[in-house]
Amino acid sequence: MSERKAREVTEGVRLQKVLSQAGVASRRAAEELIAAGRVSVDGEVVREMGRRVDPDTAILHVDGSRIVLRDDQVYLALNKPRGMLSTMSDENGRECVGDLLLDRVEIMNQAQRLFHVGRLDADTEGLLLLTNDGELGHRLMHPSYEVTKTYVAEIIGQPARDVGKRLRDGIDLEDGAVTVHSFKLVDSLPGRSMVELVLHEGRKHVVRRLLDEVGHPVQRLIRTAVGDVQLGSQRPGKLRPLNKTEVGALYKAVGL
Repeated sequence: MSERKAREVTEGVRLQKVLSQAGVASRRAAEELIAAGRVSVDGEVVREMGRRVDPDTAILHVDGSRIVLRDDQVYLALNKPRGMLSTMSDENGRECVGDLLLDRVEIMNQAQRLFHVGRLDADTEGLLLLTNDGELGHRLMHPSYEVTKTYVAEIIGQPARDVGKRLRDGIDLEDGAVTVHSFKLVDSLPGRSMVELVLHEGRKHVVRRLLDEVGHPVQRLIRTAVGDVQLGSQRPGKLRPLNKTEVGALYKAVGL
């Protein structure tokens, strides 16, 4: 370790420099954020310019959103194709998420203990988050934090007007009742429909089971969002790093 680095670790780094290095703002703009009381360190609002922090341990928030300081943490969004397993490896040689990462050497060099946040079954496609941030991943998967997941499903038939109300009121499944946060008809075609569901649940096959229960078997299912992170126009099989706003939104959703 260089003498300068050792001194920074011992004495800390000026807060405005840490914010600048994290890509939040220039040093001058970071000073304005601090002066305005928009920056907190370990839960305490900081206004003094001389404040020093340890980037490896400090928890920083700007306007209530957590700032990622560690450069060894990885946050990725994958558009998982239909037919691909959500696992990092498969002993039977079936195509899985881990296969996509083998070609991304720069990610694999950083991504020790990279794992998927929740899973999508093989026949379900769409947004799958990958990270090595254990605390964030655990909270995103824990039902008590109620992070929303948005799905678009192609179903057989045309849903009756009361289907949305039934789903919002709750459907009894074999492993307990499930309620949907919102339900809407996206498109209607002869013999089939496209619907959007938003729910907090992460139980196995829960969307398929819910729609089966109300008489509309699923033909195709796509997860389009997790919290504020959107799949958007991302192509199947493509990975992208989450931006700072998206990571901050995920932290905020789970109280970090």
